[in-house]
Amino acid sequence: MIEIEFVGAAQTVTGSAHVVRTRHATVLLDCGLYQGRRQESIEKNKNLPIDVHALDAVVLSHAHIDHSGALPVLIKRGYQGDIFTTPASRDLAAAMLEDAAMIQAADARHVNKLIDVERLDMRRVEPLYDRKDVLQTLEQMETLAYHRPPHEIAPGVRVSFVDAGHVLGSAMVVLDIDDDGLERRICYSGDIGRRDMPILRDPEIPRGIELLVMESTYGDRLHPAIQEVGAELGAVITRTVKRGGKVVIPAFALERAQELVFALKKLARDGLIPKVPVYVDSPLTVKITDVFKLHPECYDEETLELLRRDSPFEFPELRYVDDKEESKAIDADPRPCVIISASGMCESGRVLHHLKAVVEDHRSTVCIVGFQAQHTLGRRLVEKRDRVKIFGVERNRHCEVVVLNGFSAHADQRDLVDFAVAARDRGKLRRIALVHGEPKAQEALRAKLLEQDFPSVDVPCSGTRMQV
Repeated sequence: MIEIEFVGAAQTVTGSAHVVRTRHATVLLDCGLYQGRRQESIEKNKNLPIDVHALDAVVLSHAHIDHSGALPVLIKRGYQGDIFTTPASRDLAAAMLEDAAMIQAADARHVNKLIDVERLDMRRVEPLYDRKDVLQTLEQMETLAYHRPPHEIAPGVRVSFVDAGHVLGSAMVVLDIDDDGLERRICYSGDIGRRDMPILRDPEIPRGIELLVMESTYGDRLHPAIQEVGAELGAVITRTVKRGGKVVIPAFALERAQELVFALKKLARDGLIPKVPVYVDSPLTVKITDVFKLHPECYDEETLELLRRDSPFEFPELRYVDDKEESKAIDADPRPCVIISASGMCESGRVLHHLKAVVEDHRSTVCIVGFQAQHTLGRRLVEKRDRVKIFGVERNRHCEVVVLNGFSAHADQRDLVDFAVAARDRGKLRRIALVHGEPKAQEALRAKLLEQDFPSVDVPCSGTRMQV
């Protein structure tokens, strides 16, 4: 018996978690935070439907919080086994999970203070975990490099990693399973990157797989070329500065922020944007950018060549902001600027303070550069709602909102179909399960895959168990 239970990121894009079971082993693939309505998120993240004492091993595909952020919850509940990931993902997780713990504590203090001062009718907030839980999580991480021979992580279960090309250290997880003579090779894609993007290598194609558990975030759309999006970003900044406003770009601290800096450096160098301050206001982004510098083994050839001449993450107008008071000063300064700040879905962190400062200013712009899950502030901004809630308070939205999906680090529909076909050409892939996507995107991608003569394309919901 080999089965997969789809626990999270099933017909949604947050809270990735999938359990692989055999007669002799139980392995968890990813353990991410669910993001959405505040109270619903808190309850789901506190009450993970996973028996930690049954787990033999955990495998982490990459360090994004929707894939890694609930690992300390697992540890807090008593998981004592190993967590296998790549060296770069382990280094990134050290920064991201500690930051997640600090943000939870800071947001809890801020929201609870608002409740007390303004007598708001809201439930008080408690952090999911603290720094001690994060440190224990890191102690239990074991690293495996790309392309190493399959490593046994549980009885009859071996793992190996190939480059997913999504973010620094991201991996597709290949499981070789022998369950009393029943042998299967399964690939869990994690998040698949795009081809020909700056900084990282292109996604690799696993060999010999029979079942592919594949993400489907952008299964219903195609991305514009990254060069086109860079020009659009330049136009957004130029018109906003002419109005005397600020551009706020909510961005994931991992990968998206670095790609934006990379693009802004090129725009500034070519004189395509006004000379205004560009702030990366996220202590986490500062730490992660330092981690990037430690892992050139993940770079593509173009970035390696650039690195030999100049840092791809620095230019004269750019300033990395760590200090809290300096962050506050950015909002107090009336002059135009560009602000890149976490979190990417606008659910926590310093970006909320910047959004609060500009959302009612008709001169300013909020520029969305990544996927926004349902019920997040980021999704409400994408929908251009007239009123949005920030820190529990409804505010009128007068700022311009621009969506630039071309910066996405996720493969689009064409890339996903091409990836599945290429994997089939290198093995005996016949069955696909689509995860990490909303139903509309998944159904569109499923239809495209069936057109390519895949006999079985499933779209499991949360709690579905699939026999392999």
